[in-house]
Amino acid sequence: MLKTKQLTLTAIFLSIIILFSFTPLGFINLGFIKATLVHVPVIIGAVCLGPRIGAFLGLAFGLLSMTINTITPSVLSFAFSPFIPVYGTNDGSLWAILIAIVPRVLTGVVPFYVYQYFNKKNLNQNIGLFTAGIAGSLVNTILVMNMIYFLFQDAYGSIKDIPAGSGLYKAILSVIFINGVPEALVAGIATSAVAVVLLKILEKNRT
Repeated sequence: MLKTKQLTLTAIFLSIIILFSFTPLGFINLGFIKATLVHVPVIIGAVCLGPRIGAFLGLAFGLLSMTINTITPSVLSFAFSPFIPVYGTNDGSLWAILIAIVPRVLTGVVPFYVYQYFNKKNLNQNIGLFTAGIAGSLVNTILVMNMIYFLFQDAYGSIKDIPAGSGLYKAILSVIFINGVPEALVAGIATSAVAVVLLKILEKNRT
């Protein structure tokens, strides 16, 4: 019964990730930015179903990101799809696969261990879930932006019209703070609101 419920929840989370990836439902307008919600079901899945399923959901998120950036490319799509030429060149880069996949897989792993830490210390569950949501979101944002900086520094600098160096990394930090922090807060709130209910259901089935 419990395994059936886990498989059902995995399918539901996967469906939500696909829905969020291909529709405007995956974004929430905060006024000054549109915060993405695609990583939220990955985080909740990790907390409720464990790091293996979380990693699987993160992999799905990454593959969908690669697909979307290939089908409907934007100026920065070369960083997420090896099929899109790097800005200023005629060739794509296999490094894009790492950026598309690795941070997203870790987004489905880190929140589980963050929540488990709070759980083992018998700390407040809601705070633990909120922190896990924030951690998962920040892992995604920080890793993606830093990997873009280290792997595609020249191309990113050309897009931003900023020479390589400290000035360019300030642009990376601005994205992390302006986009990453609000998205992390949204993820924290959503995780604490949804996961607490799902965990109770799963715990009830265990007992």
